[in-house]
Amino acid sequence: MSVQERKERERADRERLIVATARELAERQGWDAVTTRRLAERIEYSQPVLYSHFRGKREIIGAVALEGATEMAAALRAATSAAHGPRARAAALARAYLDFAGDNPAVYDAMFRLDGGLAFAEEDTPEPLKDAFAALLEPLGEVAGEGVHPGLFTEVFWASLHGLATLARAGRLPLEDAERRTELLVDRLAVV
Repeated sequence: MSVQERKERERADRERLIVATARELAERQGWDAVTTRRLAERIEYSQPVLYSHFRGKREIIGAVALEGATEMAAALRAATSAAHGPRARAAALARAYLDFAGDNPAVYDAMFRLDGGLAFAEEDTPEPLKDAFAALLEPLGEVAGEGVHPGLFTEVFWASLHGLATLARAGRLPLEDAERRTELLVDRLAVV
């Protein structure tokens, strides 16, 4: 291995460490606890080293969001691939989405609530975000209904899931009705 290859590997390792540490800190204490000073202390590098990877917290949030989008896409695809039939895939997708949001609140915030400097629904949208939307679109396109644009249907279904995830996390919806809400969403929106 050349010196340049070793330096690139070390740089990538440091970057992964920064993102993992930010994510861990945010999941434990919230995003307000994530500062460049605290990250530098935790990873045992100076702040200038941290800034050589990310210009600030916004870019770190963006990196966590991209990592989360990749993980969410994988979770959605795993859930829908195990389901049989269009309606079952839509229901599996809804459950997997809500589970991901509930199990990864700081990552979910990085993806959809905080400013990570990422473009959504634009030409320059990063691939992980496009792929996460594709993981929603693939099974939902099957249940959009005749004459309904699959992308628009996916946006409406996604917005409903996001609302459920956000309200449940804020304690605004009773937990005991979570499954009934998911069934209602699928029953009313998914045309089979």
